[in-house]
Amino acid sequence: MITVLTATYNRVATLPRLFESLCAQTSLAFEWLIVDDGSVDQTNELLREYSNSAPFRIRVIQQLNSGKHVALNNGAAQAETPWLFIVDSDDALVATAIETILNAIPNADEKKAAGLCYRKAYFDMRLIGLEKGDITYPLLMTPTSAGHFFKGDLAYVFRTELLKKYKFPVFLNEKFVPELFIWNKIGDEGGVFFFGSDILYLCDYLEDGYSKNFISNLKRNPNGFFIFYWSQISREKSYIYKAKYFIRAAQCYLYILRNRFL
Repeated sequence: MITVLTATYNRVATLPRLFESLCAQTSLAFEWLIVDDGSVDQTNELLREYSNSAPFRIRVIQQLNSGKHVALNNGAAQAETPWLFIVDSDDALVATAIETILNAIPNADEKKAAGLCYRKAYFDMRLIGLEKGDITYPLLMTPTSAGHFFKGDLAYVFRTELLKKYKFPVFLNEKFVPELFIWNKIGDEGGVFFFGSDILYLCDYLEDGYSKNFISNLKRNPNGFFIFYWSQISREKSYIYKAKYFIRAAQCYLYILRNRFL
């Protein structure tokens, strides 16, 4: 079995879509572990209803509103299966997602890969990122190199033990750390198998989501972004990317100084 881990905050409007996609899976050999990040809508009531009707195990963890990174830390700490699939509460899975992952795990175990990765698409099935047709998959890559290669968001499945080992750092009064900071550390443990032609994950970018509010998010969470950008300088091979991340790190440091005097 694997764990589908979902961090949620006030997503009572989109959780039904995810729940329905989980119920439609061709394999139900998974549990759904939800970390409610202090929602103030009807999320708790909805999840209680799902727990009574789902054809798979559901567990819910409650936490004070602390951010997705803290929710992922707490969820990983409570996960009981060897593999963990992170799925956001405003997204969904194609019907064969769990089955596809379970079929790939034996090869990943044999090769001691740290994780598996698949493609994301919009809900109308338009691929996010570049088409990479004439390639034999899986490719063993790092998350940073895969981001440049595919040019789009990717769906990761990691060994649970590694998510327990590499926890997101937590900063006072901040609620976000870029996920790639931890994905890179996990990738260092043995690389990730990338399946560049398999779409398992469906998503969109909401108006109140992190992707559409990048600058304001950076200003509110400068320490979290700083450690990510600073770590990326040494990971990048291109001097253009190194310069880009150095400038971003400097920008974050200025916000850190500004916040100390506010």
